[in-house]
Amino acid sequence: MGLFSKIKEVFSKKEEIKEEIDNKDIIVSEEEKEEVIETDKYVEGLSKSRDNFVSKLSILGIKYTKISDDFYDELEEILITADIGVNTVMDFVDRLKKRVREEHIEDFEYLKEVIVDELFMIYVGDEILSSKLNIIDGETNVVLFVGVNGVGKTTSIAKIAYNLKKSGKKVMLIAGDTFRAGAVTQLDEWAKRIGVDFFGDDRKDPSAVIYDGLNKAKEEKYDVVLVDTAGRLQNKANLMKELEKMNRVINEIVPNNPIETLLVIDATTGQNGISQAKSFKEITNITGIVLTKLDGTAKGGIVLAIKELVDIPVKFVGLGEKETDLIPFDIEKYIYGLFKEF
Repeated sequence: MGLFSKIKEVFSKKEEIKEEIDNKDIIVSEEEKEEVIETDKYVEGLSKSRDNFVSKLSILGIKYTKISDDFYDELEEILITADIGVNTVMDFVDRLKKRVREEHIEDFEYLKEVIVDELFMIYVGDEILSSKLNIIDGETNVVLFVGVNGVGKTTSIAKIAYNLKKSGKKVMLIAGDTFRAGAVTQLDEWAKRIGVDFFGDDRKDPSAVIYDGLNKAKEEKYDVVLVDTAGRLQNKANLMKELEKMNRVINEIVPNNPIETLLVIDATTGQNGISQAKSFKEITNITGIVLTKLDGTAKGGIVLAIKELVDIPVKFVGLGEKETDLIPFDIEKYIYGLFKEF
């Protein structure tokens, strides 16, 4: 049994459990219920990508009775249009051809398993990946958010804050984006809406705001502080200096912080999002990606492209509009949600 078959078997059972929960035929723990709900979000949220991408892959098995050069050419085209990225696709197809040769694969049903397993390995490789924030209990943990305007950065901060609060953490939001009109007010409104604390004012120097906010957070023993920043990527030199200053200020008040610097990318922007990731990686140390609006694109392959081309793990994905719809990324749930009908 291939890796994908095992994943499919596990999550198919979770979907059966969901039906039993809905019908009140079974009682499960809150943790089990949350796991089932999260799986369902991947299935629902990736429906556009699944309908677009997987249906095309399935047709290949009908169209071609033999695995030929034409088959590989069309497979490449399908993967590229799913936003997986040209270089990633070329490497992937080379590996696939090698396995087909070495294992003498002729059956398309088995080849489907191999295709999904190899796509899974693009993301995982030889690494042990975690989407969890590197939060240390009993400390003030700082998470810095970067990203261009319009990608959903402020909303993502609020949604992550909501989840942290729900897990029992004392959370503060700091408005370090003093450049964009309305950014401070927007973050303040979100803080009130989800019931967490806020620090921000009208000063133009974001590092000064962060300095005072972090001192307050440290004195009052906040568990997690989420810091918004301006996303002026068009002026890399100034942005780099600004982020360097912020990092110095944070480290001065709370040593060994920020624990995470998360880059927020809009999944619907496709390859433009990859370009943003490359640019921000040149400017500062990015530890993870927050991929918003994944449910709004038919090109869900961008998850694989980000990891392969930029080597930054996806930490959170947006699969809806509600506070609960920005969830930790799980590669197995992603693969199942994308390929469950393949």
